Amino acid sequence: MNLEEAKSKLEKYGQEHVLKYYDELSESEKTALLEQIDDTDFSILENCKNLGKGGERGTFSPLSAMELSEIEANKEKFTKIGVETIKAGKVAAVLLAGGMGTRLGSDNPKGMYDIGLTKPVYIFQRIIENLLDTVKQADGSYIRLFVMTSEKNNDATVNFFKEHNFFGYPEEKVTFFKQEMAPASDYDGKVYMEAKGRISTSPNGNAGWFSSMLKAGLDDILHKEGIEWIDIFAVDNVLQRICDPCFVGATVSSNVEVGAKVVRKNAPDEKVGVMCLEDGKPSIVEYYELSQEMMDAKDAKGDPAYNYGVILNYMFNEKALERIASENLPLHVVEKKIGHIDENGNEVKPESPNGCKFEQLVLDMIHMLNSCLPYEVVREHEFAPIKNKTGVDSVESARELCRKNGIEL
Repeated sequence: MNLEEAKSKLEKYGQEHVLKYYDELSESEKTALLEQIDDTDFSILENCKNLGKGGERGTFSPLSAMELSEIEANKEKFTKIGVETIKAGKVAAVLLAGGMGTRLGSDNPKGMYDIGLTKPVYIFQRIIENLLDTVKQADGSYIRLFVMTSEKNNDATVNFFKEHNFFGYPEEKVTFFKQEMAPASDYDGKVYMEAKGRISTSPNGNAGWFSSMLKAGLDDILHKEGIEWIDIFAVDNVLQRICDPCFVGATVSSNVEVGAKVVRKNAPDEKVGVMCLEDGKPSIVEYYELSQEMMDAKDAKGDPAYNYGVILNYMFNEKALERIASENLPLHVVEKKIGHIDENGNEVKPESPNGCKFEQLVLDMIHMLNSCLPYEVVREHEFAPIKNKTGVDSVESARELCRKNGIEL
C-alpha cells in the first residue's frame, strides 16, 4: 500500500489522525505503518456503540455430559480408537499462546514463566511434557503442534523454544503462526496510536485462531497431512492433557463436530462458562447469565442441570471448521485500559479503562456447530490455570496441584 492509498482508506473510516506523525518517521517506520494500515480492518470500530450491550441470547436448555463413570466403563474402547486416530496422523494440536505474563509480573510471553521451585520449570515446558505423555501412549507417534503467538510475543516465543531445543519435541513437528490483531480505540471509535508510527492493537479473541491459521496458509498442512481433528487449548493450564487418546476416541466415536473437556462445578454460582444448548444447538452460557432458576434446575438423577464448566480444551472436527469459516462470528466489544500516545506524542499509561478492544470468542464458534460432546475430566488432574500470581487460579495454586499430581518442581 502506498501513501495515497493509505490516506484514502483512512479517510473512508475517519481515521486520518493515524498519519499525523508520518513525516517524522524513518523509511522503515513509514513502510511498517503503511503495511499495518493495509492489514487493519477499521470497519469493526463502528461496533463501539455496542459497548455494554450483550448480544441477544436464545433459549437455554441443559446439555448432558459424558460423565466419569461412562468414560471409565468405555476407557479401553475409547483409548484404542484414539490411539489409532493419532497414529494415522489425523490429530493436531493448537496451543493458544499469544498472551503476555503481565499479571504475573513478567514482561515475557506467559508461556516463558518459570513455576519451578528447585529447578526451572516453564509453562511451555509443562505443556510439551504433557503432550509427550500422549506421544508415549500413541507408541511414539508425534502430533503436529501449531503454536499461535501474537505480534507482541512471537519472536520471543520462537527463540525460547529454540533455546530450549523445543523441550524434547521434534522441531519439524512444531509450526508457529501469529494471531490476527484488531485495532483498539477510544469510545468514539478513533483508533489509538501506540507510537507515532504504530496503531494500538490487541489479539482478536480466542476464536481468532482458525481464521489466523487460514490467513497463514496452514490449511495446506492440514490437508496435506490428512488432519481431521484439532485440539485447541490455552497456555495457562499447566495440567492440560493434550490430545489424550481417551478424549480423542470418545469424540470421534460420538460422531460430533466438537468435543469439550469440562469439569464438575464446585458451586452452583462458580464463575465459569457452562456447556448448554441454546436454541437447540451447543453453546456456552456465561456464569453471569445463569438465572437462579437455571442454577436450581436438576437433571433426572437429581444433580444440577447446568453442572459442567468449560476449561478451554476443545477437539474440533476440521471439516466442520472449514464449513463455518466463511460465516461471520459475532464481535464482542470489551472495555479495557489501552496504552497510547496523546495528541502531543506523549506516552499515556491509563490507570482505568479508556477505550474498546474487539474480540471473537470460541463460545460463538461452538454455537455455529451442530453437535458437541461435553467430556468430564477430574478437576484436580487436568485443571491448574495460572491467571494470577497469588490466590485463586494462581502460580501458588498451580504449584500445589502439580505437587499432588507427582510433578517435580
